[in-house]
Amino acid sequence: MIDLRLWAVTTITVVAALVSHAVAADVVHVRLKDRLDRPEEGYCLDILGTGTNLLLDVPLFAHNCKSGPTPDSAVTLTEDGQLVFPAAKVCVTAFGVNNTVLPGTSILLRPCDFRTTFFDTSELQKYNYLKNGQLQLRGHDLCLSVGEQSSRTYSPSDRWRVLSLQPCTEIELSYSSWEMVTL
Repeated sequence: MIDLRLWAVTTITVVAALVSHAVAADVVHVRLKDRLDRPEEGYCLDILGTGTNLLLDVPLFAHNCKSGPTPDSAVTLTEDGQLVFPAAKVCVTAFGVNNTVLPGTSILLRPCDFRTTFFDTSELQKYNYLKNGQLQLRGHDLCLSVGEQSSRTYSPSDRWRVLSLQPCTEIELSYSSWEMVTL
């Protein structure tokens, strides 16, 4: 016979652990440590668009960081290594075919753990946050990096850079070392 008191305590404990895990990740800006040509605010991961007009079907890019949490720049790093934009409910995803990712590949936004024919993202959305600040795609020697050039956006006071995955040991840390700035 099942001891219902023990079952209830165990169930409550498991549910509490799951709930605390779901909210444990801090909301951050993923900011490049080297400010490059933006000495004040630096560059952060950013989704093209604003508010409810986010363009999720174009590659992710780096944009000068904003002063607070916005739907296009607020990110959580989960315990299993996923970089999640909670407002859009999407994960930072490396483009790859048959779990093969090539240097220079684009960074996409896809629902977390999205699976479809030819594109299973489960292994293309997990990153290791290394001691030197690099975000390395798990199972690959490729790290999230910004491009060497920047350009203005719609506002003359804002700048953007491309994001891609580059060989971790070849890309300069000034283009590939990130910090998690709690918002």
